[in-house]
Amino acid sequence: MSTRLAALGGPILTETTSGDDRSAILRGILFMVGATMLFVWMNAGVKLLSPHLPVVELIWARSLGHLLFMVAIFAPGHGWWRLFVTRKPAVQVTRSLLLISSTSFFFTALGFVPLADATAVSFTAPILVAALAGPVLGERVGLGHWLAIGAGFCGALVITRPGGEGTNPYTLLVLGSASCYAGYQILTRYVGSFDSPETSVTYSALVGTVALSCVVPFFWKAPDRLTHWLILGALGVLGALGHYCVARAFLWGPAARISPFHYIQLVWAAGVGFLVFGEVPSLWTWAGAAIIIVSGLYIALGKTRATSPSSRPRRGG
Repeated sequence: MSTRLAALGGPILTETTSGDDRSAILRGILFMVGATMLFVWMNAGVKLLSPHLPVVELIWARSLGHLLFMVAIFAPGHGWWRLFVTRKPAVQVTRSLLLISSTSFFFTALGFVPLADATAVSFTAPILVAALAGPVLGERVGLGHWLAIGAGFCGALVITRPGGEGTNPYTLLVLGSASCYAGYQILTRYVGSFDSPETSVTYSALVGTVALSCVVPFFWKAPDRLTHWLILGALGVLGALGHYCVARAFLWGPAARISPFHYIQLVWAAGVGFLVFGEVPSLWTWAGAAIIIVSGLYIALGKTRATSPSSRPRRGG
């Protein structure tokens, strides 16, 4: 089994498999489903703490937990110093700043936007990546993909309903978060040709953690309840474990089989939003989410078919 680590906000392993091991794929699916649950509970924790603690404090706790987790995983095998050696320091710093900006927008929005709505709009990130991949990375984007990209943006408009009744301006922050995350992913693809995946994963959290550690003392507010302390400490753990589960998911199965289960996160978000916060997603949310998900699946599965070994012309006999 050959694996490759791709730093997309966390360690993501992909593999080339021979045969169709159903039990292995099932494990991969279960890891992906587990990851989506962890991410939803992390977001719910942010939403619970938002009325009580500054958002800067929440982002710092999330970033610090991510950084400590990644260093603990990679340092023993690669050495502390090698993790921080980069051939593209400016790109790595920009990546980390984009990621922390994405997190800042999203965490701020969670205080005002229903959990399901925020989750659905965040699914536009891979659609934005597809839109940017052509002009920025020179990747070929066909007409079908452009139509799917346009449909995905229409789905986001259905949810946000700008200018319509019940419009929530804070959903624009989620779109800002998705845009920053798309830029982060684009730079991740670019820098992958120069730096090791372990270095990229570490830098994903390093710059933001250092920057926020300089700022957070001026905004720090000690939680006044034990439960708030526990939730604050859990933010980084939940996020890091979520990325670890995504890594394990792609280790056990091909992306084409595993990736679609990422969208089950919307189901958990709707359930947790209802049980914990009494939120009921509107028909507009479900309709827009359906459009975004179908568009995202078309782009992801179309790209998988285009890049699969069986679809490429074979040389020689």
